[in-house]
Amino acid sequence: MSDPAKQTNPPTPEPAPPVAPAAPTAWAAPSAPPFGAPPSPAPPAGHPAGMAPAAPGAYAPPAGYALPAGYGGQPAASGAAGRGLGVVAFVLAAVATVGAALGGAIAAFAIGLGAGREIAMRPFTGDFDWAVLAPVRNQVLLAEVSFWLGTALGVWALVQGIIALVKGRGRPWAVAAIVVAALGPIVFFVVLQGFLTLGLDAGSGVGG
Repeated sequence: MSDPAKQTNPPTPEPAPPVAPAAPTAWAAPSAPPFGAPPSPAPPAGHPAGMAPAAPGAYAPPAGYALPAGYGGQPAASGAAGRGLGVVAFVLAAVATVGAALGGAIAAFAIGLGAGREIAMRPFTGDFDWAVLAPVRNQVLLAEVSFWLGTALGVWALVQGIIALVKGRGRPWAVAAIVVAALGPIVFFVVLQGFLTLGLDAGSGVGG
């Protein structure tokens, strides 16, 4: 057996020197295709502009198919087409108000003129005799038709103006249509009363 005192400890290995971290690799821009390389394939005919061509096997729209407005990068309807709803509502409101007032003015003056003559030719009584309207019954019918036709167009303009205001399709025109349609009945009765008074004065001889 060997003497334990003569045994020597094995040499301790030296630690390895630290390794410096590798420098980050710089980003390199993709190189341009070599000269003479074939260009990228063009989209097939009929493919919507602004969209990448479909991958092989994917669905592709048929040739000549147009995507709806506002889809696939196409601008939505704007300008005159976008405010058309409000413009139409304003035109309807104007026609209803002006047309009904004009028809009512013509009818009211004729009614006052005919009724005034009948009243002037009859003895004065405290009660109003509806028979004085018999000679002007056609003018009375014209006034009624003007009123109801203007009312129908005014309601249509009012509803369409509210829809245009909610959808944002010509909001200034829609607001104007709502205001004009709401004032239509007031304008009609003011004009009717004024021209009826003028007709009565002219028919009875009070005005001159």
